[in-house]
Amino acid sequence: MSKQVPDTAEDNARLVTTREASRRDHLPYDIRHIDDVAWETIRWPGETGKMLFHPRPERPTEPNAGILRLEPGAWHPEHYHGFAQVWYVLKGEFTIGGKLCRPGTMLFHPDPHFEGEFRTETGGEVLIVQYPGPTTGERPIYAGRFDMADRKTVAEERVDL
Repeated sequence: MSKQVPDTAEDNARLVTTREASRRDHLPYDIRHIDDVAWETIRWPGETGKMLFHPRPERPTEPNAGILRLEPGAWHPEHYHGFAQVWYVLKGEFTIGGKLCRPGTMLFHPDPHFEGEFRTETGGEVLIVQYPGPTTGERPIYAGRFDMADRKTVAEERVDL
């Protein structure tokens, strides 16, 4: 069992030196507030999102993480992803892959997966975190999915990506 409190000044100096070296090797955390980010057009009809974090050239392993806002009647077809995801329903009711999901429901999509057909009559909000697949290595897609100037029709979207 490791010691919680150093016994000597020498032990304390060694602990401080180790901690300082470790902190030099780690990147700082980021903080974003939902009010600091604009709503964006999302890939599927009736969806907008605030992506508080997304992969960037300087931080390629950063997840897509943010809030999806869905209008009543929003939906998308079953489609494939090679990355992993966690969703948490904040507001509204959603039928996802044939199962009713209400506020407080958390979903885990391992990699790879088929994201089930998604429908909502109430509309609502879902917290999402999409991250590189631990087994596939595939990364979440931001460009062209979350920052769209114009939305394509569902028929024009690829469901195998």
